Amino acid sequence: MRCARGWGLAATLAALFVAWQAAAWAAGSEVLPGPAKVTVAFFHGLAVGGLARDLGVSAYRVMVSMVLSVAAAAPLGLMLGLSRPLYSLTAPLVYLTFPIPKIVLLPVLLMFLGIGDSSKIVLIFLILFFQVLVVVRDAAASVRPELALSVRSLGANTWQMLRYVFLPASLPALLTALRISVGTAIAVLFFVESFGTTSGLGYYILVKGWGRLAYVDMYAGVLAMALLGLALYFSLELLERRTCAWLQAGR
Repeated sequence: MRCARGWGLAATLAALFVAWQAAAWAAGSEVLPGPAKVTVAFFHGLAVGGLARDLGVSAYRVMVSMVLSVAAAAPLGLMLGLSRPLYSLTAPLVYLTFPIPKIVLLPVLLMFLGIGDSSKIVLIFLILFFQVLVVVRDAAASVRPELALSVRSLGANTWQMLRYVFLPASLPALLTALRISVGTAIAVLFFVESFGTTSGLGYYILVKGWGRLAYVDMYAGVLAMALLGLALYFSLELLERRTCAWLQAGR
């Protein structure tokens, strides 16, 4: 099954490159170079063009944001999901703050935290925090009472209940939320790196590429950002297969 999926991904990737090349031929302009030129520019940028540094900076920012969001939101989500009074008390606050687009806080964060890594990490953290908090809270709250009572009747203490009941029940939802959030995190990363910074893939794409009319380099940066998103997505999928083996057995 995995082999078939691998072939399917390879065929899809080949089709995308063929469509890209066809579009480049149809455009007949430097604004849309073909995939071969972009691939050469990508590896050249990694070797001597500074792309490796900007890719590393972007990867650091988004990975730190994801780790911090999980470390902060997952325990809080479990706590709210397991306590009906806390759930009811905090539900209006979460309901009101979750839909607010956190990207509008970027100017405020830039004023207080500056243009370095901190403002960018905090903004992505805020976006991921609420997504993780809501899914973990609801997953913990949806555990069937009879299941929890049956385990409690066997003598399980609070820590064992968390370890063997509520954490496994919430983990698939947590990893799914993170996988879905990867695209959002990468999009926000591009936006926050597009100004007020001197490093990162957003800076590479807009300043080193588009700003200098170096379109091949610009697309090389876009390719690097796409690969970063794919790497994070597949890493989370692999983590889910390793930590949620019962889901794979069910499938």
